[in-house]
Amino acid sequence: MATWLGAGVRLGWYLRVAAAPLGFLALSVLSLLGSIAWSAEAGWALRLDLAALAPAVMVSARALAALSALLALVLTTPLSHLLALLRRLHCPEVLLDLMVLCYRLLFVLADASRDTLAAQSARLGFSSPVRSLRSMGLLVGNLAAQVAFRARGLQTAAEARCSDGSLRFLTPLFVHAGRHIALGSAAGVGVLLLAWRLSV
Repeated sequence: MATWLGAGVRLGWYLRVAAAPLGFLALSVLSLLGSIAWSAEAGWALRLDLAALAPAVMVSARALAALSALLALVLTTPLSHLLALLRRLHCPEVLLDLMVLCYRLLFVLADASRDTLAAQSARLGFSSPVRSLRSMGLLVGNLAAQVAFRARGLQTAAEARCSDGSLRFLTPLFVHAGRHIALGSAAGVGVLLLAWRLSV
């Protein structure tokens, strides 16, 4: 709710990003509630354990809270802001460089897959189930080579700019940082007090 209304993230975009982890969470909850047992009379049978309902609800609630916090951080905070904070916390530069490279290579992978899918679709690579299966196999096989080639191009561009190995960004200036920290701390303390009150 805070990400949707407070930060202005569109609900459809938020649900699209959260669809994959929510599906994984739903499958996990079903695995907690159900079990497959073998008996000589009925053979394999799917059993629903109602005693595991309360632990499953607790686990799913905690997972939803963690997922909401993670999506709020990812959808509202630029990478440069996170790097500035981690540098102030004296995080090792190697880890920060790995974060930047992984973040960049995710977009490189998405661009490569999008270009390959467009080329295959233009050649009617998905006109039949057999061709679709073959095209997907070729896509997976070619992605590794394309990503390696584009990653090598990024390395060449960095070396051409006399990079010394550390990736630097302009440090953002937070004008209202004190106010935001105070509001966030107050909200966190309020949530902790509410959780403590509901637990007693």
